[in-house]
Amino acid sequence: GSLLPLPHRNIDTGMGLERVTAIKEGKFSNYDSSLFMPLIDEVAKLCGKPYVYESGASYRVIADHIRSVTFLLAQGTNFNREGRGYVLRRILRRAVRHGYLLGIKEPFMYRLVDKVCELMGGHYAYLNEKKQAVKEQIKLEEERFFATLANGIELFNEELARTKEIFSGEVAFKLYDTYGFPLDLTADMLREKNLRVDEAKFDALMSEQRQIAKAAWKGSGDKNVRGDFKALLEKFGENKFSGYEELSRTSKVLALLNEDFAEVDELKAGDIGWAMFDITPFYAQSGGQTGDSGEVESIADVFDTQKFYGLNLSHLRLNRNLKIGDIVGLKVSEEREQIARHHSATHLLHAALRAVLGAHIAQAGSLVEADRLRFDFSHPKALSVEELAKIEEFVNNAVCKGCAAKTEIMDIDDAKNSGAIALFGEKYGSKVRVVSFGEISKELCGGIHVRNLSEIGSFFIVKESGVSAGVRRIEAVCSRAALNLALQNRAKLAEISAELKGIEPLRAIEKLKDEIRSLKDQIKHASSSHALAFLNVGDTKLCVASVESGDIKTMIDEFKNSHEKAAIMLMQVGTDGKISIAAGVKNAPIKAGEWVKLAAQILGGGGGGRDDFATAGGKDVLKIEEAIKEAISYAKGKI
Repeated sequence: GSLLPLPHRNIDTGMGLERVTAIKEGKFSNYDSSLFMPLIDEVAKLCGKPYVYESGASYRVIADHIRSVTFLLAQGTNFNREGRGYVLRRILRRAVRHGYLLGIKEPFMYRLVDKVCELMGGHYAYLNEKKQAVKEQIKLEEERFFATLANGIELFNEELARTKEIFSGEVAFKLYDTYGFPLDLTADMLREKNLRVDEAKFDALMSEQRQIAKAAWKGSGDKNVRGDFKALLEKFGENKFSGYEELSRTSKVLALLNEDFAEVDELKAGDIGWAMFDITPFYAQSGGQTGDSGEVESIADVFDTQKFYGLNLSHLRLNRNLKIGDIVGLKVSEEREQIARHHSATHLLHAALRAVLGAHIAQAGSLVEADRLRFDFSHPKALSVEELAKIEEFVNNAVCKGCAAKTEIMDIDDAKNSGAIALFGEKYGSKVRVVSFGEISKELCGGIHVRNLSEIGSFFIVKESGVSAGVRRIEAVCSRAALNLALQNRAKLAEISAELKGIEPLRAIEKLKDEIRSLKDQIKHASSSHALAFLNVGDTKLCVASVESGDIKTMIDEFKNSHEKAAIMLMQVGTDGKISIAAGVKNAPIKAGEWVKLAAQILGGGGGGRDDFATAGGKDVLKIEEAIKEAISYAKGKI
């Protein structure tokens, strides 16, 4: 009910880069400026139609959207079904639909990336660095959408013809769920016709689908956290983490919570709960690194450590009673050392990916545990065997050379200016922790690392796979886990060698392949000749038969090759109940096309072909014997 003057009075003029450029160039629209017209001209070339401002909205939408898509992909966002990745997908698909309106019926947006980089890459240098990867990601996404676009638009037009005021929410949901049309794309298409969609029905169907998916979801073991962490923060503030410098210490119990996160004064032997210590060496799960385990000496086992709103809490299983105010000894488990080695290995892997695949690589997620690591990254296609070998070699070479870790606390801007890699979308404070390994790797990271790269030992890539569109995943092991993998592989190889009785495995495999090929040839020959009894009609070999298995064309070719004069017709009933018929003639007075047509007519089908070879089909299995008799009689008469 009241208006108050703002403390700082100013006017938002909207004087961004595009508007300033338009004004300086004497244009009355941003789109007429030199920042957009080159893109619009490219669209005109692609569709083969000149751009006219009054009717050129689709050109402008495409020009505007390709800039957004290019920048978002270059900054690390990937196409996805949710979050900012879904916003990105909606932007691209809206532009693709406008291209469709201009008559472009194949992927085209990726072709505009070069022009965006030409216009903007002078200042935003990362656009040029990631140009090729961006183009590949856009092309893949366009291909997916174009595969269903025509069918979706056909369904849209069918429903549009029946719509008077409100477009069906059921059809809008089907367009979304089956054909990949975001709701706002359907709404845009309707707005052009002065119509609207039944969003309430759409939302109801979407909600129903989510409930079904939720009911089918088995869960990940995560708990529903309802604790009053605000009260703990107000009372104690954030507790201090000392785990960078030490693995054990004496600490005071500040707070205890039961398994439902309710505050309690005491946890008793046999209970499971959470403890907050004033100073803790236990690392709380963060940045992909798993939480520490260990022990509250002689009192409890610590099997996990998590962070809740800045509070570092350890998950305990009590062996003895524990009360608030107790002074206790804390000790981090030996697994921490293996976790640190796998964490440092992820930094080397990130550097290796950028070195081998290019600077477009951006981290999209990670998991670091004591016996494995997982690293997700933006890349448009699967990695080749050669690329994986180079990446593995890069990491192992860095480990063999060894390099001391360096940790610095820096201002965020100084850190980025020094070349430290920051994760896109991650929230950082004004002060950040920077972890470096010589010239190999420099990243913003709050995790635990080795003192020297040589501690990592060996590094092996176990698996490379796709996570989602434009995102790949590498799983790997190092240190003790790598040694265990090597020992397992050696044991398997010894078992294989023993089974092969000392023959070198690759030679044995080649020998087995030769034997398999030989057996296949024998089977093929047997199937093509064992049941083919024939009649001697003059000097011509005549064969008409029904066979259960084998390739009838191959059988006919082999029969013809085995005799100077031959006439053969074979019939075969498929798994679907349909009859395949084929006939071959060599140096005999029969036309295969006419001959096979005769049999097909008896079997309720048809067909034909050349004089020396012809095929046909039938469906009346009960008349096969009749067809064989008639085919033999016909052939004898001709010969």
